[in-house]
Amino acid sequence: MLRNAPPPEPPKPAPRMSSQELRRYDLLLAGLDLLDQAIAVFDATPKLVTWNKAMLRLLDFPEKMVRVGTPFEEFVRFNAERGEYGEGDLEKLVSERMAAARAFLPHYVERERPNGKILAIRGVPIPNLGFVSLWTDVTEQRRYEEVIRQQNAELEARVKARTKELENANARLAHANAEIDEIAGALRRSEERLKLIIDSIPALIAYVDRNEVYQFANRGYTEWFGIAKEEIVGRSIRSVFGEDLYPLVAKQLKIAATGERVSYEYARTIENGRVVHARSVIVPEVSAQGEEIGEERGEVRGYFVLSIDITEQKASQAALVQAQKMEAVGQLTGGLAHDFNNLLTIIIGNLAALQAQLPPGGQVSEHLDPALHAARRGAELIKRLLTFSRGQVLEPNVVEVGALVHNMAQLLGRSLPENVRVHTRLPAAPLYAFVDPHQLENALLNLALNARDAMPEGGELTVAISERHIPESLSVLVELPVGDYVQIDVTDTGAGIEEELLPRLFEPFFTTKPFGRGSGLGLAMVYGFVRQSGGNIRVRSTPGAGTTVTFVLPRAAEPAMTETQLETQGARSARPVSGPVLLVEDEPEVRRIIRMQLTALGHAVIEAGDGVEAWSLIEAVPDIAILVTDTIMPGAIGGRELVTRTRALRPEMPILMITGYASDNALAGTAELDVPVLRKPFEQDTLAAALDAILEHTHPTVEASDQ
Repeated sequence: MLRNAPPPEPPKPAPRMSSQELRRYDLLLAGLDLLDQAIAVFDATPKLVTWNKAMLRLLDFPEKMVRVGTPFEEFVRFNAERGEYGEGDLEKLVSERMAAARAFLPHYVERERPNGKILAIRGVPIPNLGFVSLWTDVTEQRRYEEVIRQQNAELEARVKARTKELENANARLAHANAEIDEIAGALRRSEERLKLIIDSIPALIAYVDRNEVYQFANRGYTEWFGIAKEEIVGRSIRSVFGEDLYPLVAKQLKIAATGERVSYEYARTIENGRVVHARSVIVPEVSAQGEEIGEERGEVRGYFVLSIDITEQKASQAALVQAQKMEAVGQLTGGLAHDFNNLLTIIIGNLAALQAQLPPGGQVSEHLDPALHAARRGAELIKRLLTFSRGQVLEPNVVEVGALVHNMAQLLGRSLPENVRVHTRLPAAPLYAFVDPHQLENALLNLALNARDAMPEGGELTVAISERHIPESLSVLVELPVGDYVQIDVTDTGAGIEEELLPRLFEPFFTTKPFGRGSGLGLAMVYGFVRQSGGNIRVRSTPGAGTTVTFVLPRAAEPAMTETQLETQGARSARPVSGPVLLVEDEPEVRRIIRMQLTALGHAVIEAGDGVEAWSLIEAVPDIAILVTDTIMPGAIGGRELVTRTRALRPEMPILMITGYASDNALAGTAELDVPVLRKPFEQDTLAAALDAILEHTHPTVEASDQ
């Protein structure tokens, strides 16, 4: 010290904290203790500075360990010793985590505890001060909707427990007022840290006073309402929620004003027109006697608000309801198909028989030919319609894409509104792709329905097919191997899509449609199908000018003979057999038509109306050469049981099963029988081909002279 220098000034006392500042600190700590997340703040040493009660409950640390100044390494070593980090060298496990902690880098990991709980651990550095660790129990988030329902009840129970803890915390804080003066400076710093922590929590937290005026809100809460954080304090609930939602909130606050906690849900529309949903819990802050002058015991001072975004949960529920509806439609469609197929069998069989008896040309043929053609088209429409009612894994094969799109356009033309005109641009030469045809039809249907929704006033829907070569220069960009592809463009003249929404179109549950009118799964399913098939997809759109969805599929070589060509080959001459054909069919008119077809093929026929009668004939008539039986029949013996019994009695007998059903459930068990199944309606040529196939594999040819 310099000589004759004036003595140093005495140190200034630490500034006392105002009651309002203490009040805010109390509110922050109390709100922190209400959270399910475990929170701990460590300084740069690192040593423990502050924590909430959930840390003890969630991490099972001994209470004597959790104190101000406990080194971070002590917690790490305790966890390692009790097996929280799994097996391995103890010192190595500790040193690895201490090195990561001293790096002060933000991180997020999930860890399964020995007790089966899954914890999400997030580390957030506080510049130049230390870091914040947050532990969240995410076990419940891995379950389904039943677990979600249970969470609501558990949340209500936890709020009740937190309310009691809040009252206890207020009493403890009242006894700590004498110590608060000494740590006023540290308290202000702690307040900023706590604000940072609460802003980092993925939840919407706010506090409003008894006059419904906001006193605090975290960043998540203000962002939810599109308000700057510094602007929400001092605003009323009415101004934040708006006139449309305020009556709902006011009703809940009226209940909370009686001292009762309240849980409710609400929805609001944000700027881009999207509807978002939230679930909120209001916890009233009830005063104790003597806390404030003139304040009565049990008086409500204000309200804590804890909200979570449940928009995705709502979308999931809507998707489940939609899936259940589609499943019901599929089951109904499959059942109706049986009756329609039986009717079409009768119609086509009679018309075909009449056509065979008439000379070509003539006035009758002018009416008969269109009727038969229309019945056949009806059978094809039923077959294509049933494609969408059967859930199945991908079964790719070589498909002529132009023919599939042409047939699909006919179905779409009858399914879309009259003001939506469907056009196709098909290549001059056939293009083949290796793809599941049913899934491709389903993808085109999804895209067509999206286009319909984008054109409520009508418009043009165009499906174009072209060939595409992916060179090496584009391979990495489009995420596809070099090679040849078939490109499909689905274009509409609808409202279009905003540019900022295009990157999210293939996200599950994302939709631009109003809530309840779309599950958000259509484009996601199309994307999954295309990528699983070895292709890729993109969307181009201009608001007001329409949308084009382009996807490519691996190109395939032309097959030697397509399935359609095999089915439409000319009628084969019937193979002679040594005995009659036993025809089993419970519908008399259908049985008559099939009998006519078998007779026309040169077979002798005996008939049975059900499985019981058929089994009696099989036991009594050893000369039966072929069994043709329906799959589903009334009575004690169905088609599958009849086949099983026949195989046991006469293992060499050729068997053909026929059915009018299209659902997998109706055909369950037929695969194990190793018996071909012919779907109704079928014509004489198809029946002849099916009989030739089973005779070639199971029955030797019999010369005509032997009969």
